[in-house]
Amino acid sequence: MTRVKITVVKAFTTDEIFDGDVPDAVSRFGPACHKHEAGQEFIMENLDCPESFCSYAFADIFRDLVHLAWEGDFPWIKKPGVTFSSC
Repeated sequence: MTRVKITVVKAFTTDEIFDGDVPDAVSRFGPACHKHEAGQEFIMENLDCPESFCSYAFADIFRDLVHLAWEGDFPWIKKPGVTFSSC
């Protein structure tokens, strides 16, 4: 099975996600997750979560990672072997 590189592109704040109008039900979670920083890279091997990668983020993007590991592409992404996912 193919190894898949995970690159952290950006950590969004709740203000960015909700365009400054953060619902009360969401605001209690804080402004943003600080587990990873833009530019960090991780390698997924054998469909296992990379060491020190957030297990919650891994669960959220796992389907896309498996698709790439099996050499699938996403037609709406113009570069083969690439996708963008978020947690």
